[in-house]
Amino acid sequence: MNGKVKMFDAARGFGFITGDDGKDVYVHKTAVAGGAALAVGDLVEYEVETGERGLRAKNVKKL
Repeated sequence: MNGKVKMFDAARGFGFITGDDGKDVYVHKTAVAGGAALAVGDLVEYEVETGERGLRAKNVKKL
């Protein structure tokens, strides 16, 4: 899937991605390829999995 970073708190290591489908997905810093930092507005490609609290992104790559 593709989307845009809606919010990311680098100090806390998590945020949310809004997918092209309009759904928000949780993202943790450990899911970002190469440990790249995310910033609001970054375009990303990612996969979605179901976690304990709902959908979360994995294999996140900045475009």
